[in-house]
Amino acid sequence: MGHFRLLVVGNGISAYGSYLNMVALNVFIYHVTGSALTAGLFMAVRLVTSVLAGFVAGRLVSTRDRKRLMVGADLTQALALLALLLAPDGARVGLLFALAVITGSCSTLSQVALRTSVPEIVGSEHRARANGLLVTGRSLAMIAGFASSGLVVAQLGYSTAFALDAVTFVISASVLFLLPVRTRAAAEDAAETGAAGAEQEEAGAAGGFARTLLRTAPLLAVMIAVRAVDGLGSSSHNVALPIYSDGLDPAHPATFISQFWATWAIGNIVAQQLFGRVTKKTGRTPGERAFALGACLMSAAFIVVFAGLPTVPTLIAALVAGMADGFTEIVYVSRLQAAPDAERGRLFGLSASAENTGFGLGMIVSAALLESFSPLQVVAAFHGLAIALCVVLLAVLLGRGRTPTRSQDRPGGRDDRPARDVSTAEGRSS
Repeated sequence: MGHFRLLVVGNGISAYGSYLNMVALNVFIYHVTGSALTAGLFMAVRLVTSVLAGFVAGRLVSTRDRKRLMVGADLTQALALLALLLAPDGARVGLLFALAVITGSCSTLSQVALRTSVPEIVGSEHRARANGLLVTGRSLAMIAGFASSGLVVAQLGYSTAFALDAVTFVISASVLFLLPVRTRAAAEDAAETGAAGAEQEEAGAAGGFARTLLRTAPLLAVMIAVRAVDGLGSSSHNVALPIYSDGLDPAHPATFISQFWATWAIGNIVAQQLFGRVTKKTGRTPGERAFALGACLMSAAFIVVFAGLPTVPTLIAALVAGMADGFTEIVYVSRLQAAPDAERGRLFGLSASAENTGFGLGMIVSAALLESFSPLQVVAAFHGLAIALCVVLLAVLLGRGRTPTRSQDRPGGRDDRPARDVSTAEGRSS
């Protein structure tokens, strides 16, 4: 785990730059063009690219060297930011849209490759703990990135923000390159993994993979669907938060937003600490049932945040939402990582596309609905949909009388077999 902790630090540093740049780029493109439509198009291009990149990334990480892919993705983003810095003012708008494509595709590729590689880096038995460390690192990076973005841009300017982001990508790439970590299955499984990966690459499109997954591993398919609907919910509270905060205190609209995200991030970190201790003590990783319960609690807590309660209970709800969010993230990623190495990349690629699709669609729909409905109504509708889907998943699990936590930690265990059937069935159907 020592090498992995260094990897977490490098990943957290690049995540800090990404969160910093998320704010700086959106403000910069509006500053340069003076057009809210152009700024919206920039975000749309990046999001659509992320959705499409998920399908491509799944195939790439199944057949290519994942460490090289992650290093290449970081360096590509650093070079793109450098090109933006050196470009004349007249060429910057076009480069910004090129940067949206590059950052959207490379960030998705890097995320899919890293999640797919975790069981090979730390061992399958330590994957839940490793995922918790990644969640903590990104939560801390989010706090630092959002908190410092205004100060960096206001005091040092956009160029400094972009240069700082480029440096964080170089640091992340350097850490990855120097660490002696294995990102693929052991040598004795290489032939099987390579053959399965080649079969997957030759197989049908992502839609065929999704249909095959639904037929052979329906619970995994439903979990991915829940994450997509969670993306809808996440977009609703992200869009509604500034409106709700402005209504609470028009003179200081940023106050509640800062309190909310800081409390949410603390909850994420607390969840990782508790999760790590419990799994270390019991030797078991929670499965689908815990995921569904955690997702229900998370969505319910987000709804409570917008219910107009006093500050203290609202922040308690934000803390619970952060804890449940962190818990479900770890459980979900760990569950997908229980799949064999050859199929894991396609699962995470499909998951990334589903989550980004849900988030992007939710941004558009929730923004439109907020013109006519209150933040509470919009957030309750979107998160209520996630709760309903989780209730369906729980009903299916209870109906089957399953106990998924007992087998999914064992390589080749009962919960691994449906995922293993995905590539086999897909090869037959093609």
